[in-house]
Amino acid sequence: MSFATQRSPVGRTGLTVSRLGMGGGSLISAAGAQGVRNILDAAWDAGLRYFDTAALYAAGESERRLGAALRERPRGEFVLSTKIGRYAGANGDIFDYSAAATEAAIEASLGRLGLDRIDIVFIHDVIPALHGEAFEHRFAEAMAGAWPVLRRMREEGRIGAVGIALREPAIALRFLQEADFDCCMLAGGWTLLQHEALSALLPHCAMHQTAVMVAAPFDTGILATGPVAGARYAYRPAPPDIMNRAAQLQAICARYGLPLAAAALRFPLLHPSAASVVAGHQTIAELQANLRLLDQPVPQALWRDMVAAGLLPADLPLGSSSTERG
Repeated sequence: MSFATQRSPVGRTGLTVSRLGMGGGSLISAAGAQGVRNILDAAWDAGLRYFDTAALYAAGESERRLGAALRERPRGEFVLSTKIGRYAGANGDIFDYSAAATEAAIEASLGRLGLDRIDIVFIHDVIPALHGEAFEHRFAEAMAGAWPVLRRMREEGRIGAVGIALREPAIALRFLQEADFDCCMLAGGWTLLQHEALSALLPHCAMHQTAVMVAAPFDTGILATGPVAGARYAYRPAPPDIMNRAAQLQAICARYGLPLAAAALRFPLLHPSAASVVAGHQTIAELQANLRLLDQPVPQALWRDMVAAGLLPADLPLGSSSTERG
């Protein structure tokens, strides 16, 4: 079994996810219905067993396409996650974390997926960057509305686990301190270029056996392409300081004959709380490339060199996932 297809536990839920997860966001939605089926078939044949989507993605079409491709598979062999609370509207995104909306969203997702249960449901994108002055209201709405509904559904067995999905580690920690969530999906905050999660969120997750799924491991571009002209970082052109840091990271990787993208995929899994790294795949070739990248052994000396250069935190955990065996 390759490293990418190894299974990792989702906290204390009994669920396990492959180290490489398949994201069902804009990239996979852009592949078209048959393209999604072909990519998922290739992912399945390669041994991947974690698939992530959301009601938001392509206005529900991502759920339909993943559901159509997955529901003929043995139900106990894969883990599927989706998200509630943020939805596509005719005039922009709609946010609703109320109990009634959550109930309705789960029923709608089950209908689109064509499944009788959902393994993981994430409360989606409750962050100040999106909600501004309404953030505290949205946070309270999620905790008083969505959370009790999802907790009840977990107890009933309609869903297997409850988590939160967002890109701000401090807000993720606040959610986890408020209630008994099983996991969180973090899009940023724990990449080769972003380390904020290591200070408080990841230690909390380790202490409470809360699994972390790390999305956007390439920081939306630059860690896959390298610091080339037009490289993207956090959905925008990469600023000079990010370009410089990426160049330094790439130079250290080059000394070990390793692509920067391989280190970017493996880095989030250094922390013992990280269960899976989730990437989008627009083509089978891209999927196969990411499988090869994640399976490349990364010597601990590479991480130590990055720490010594001040590019990674001094307290970086160097566990088994960083060994030369891969």
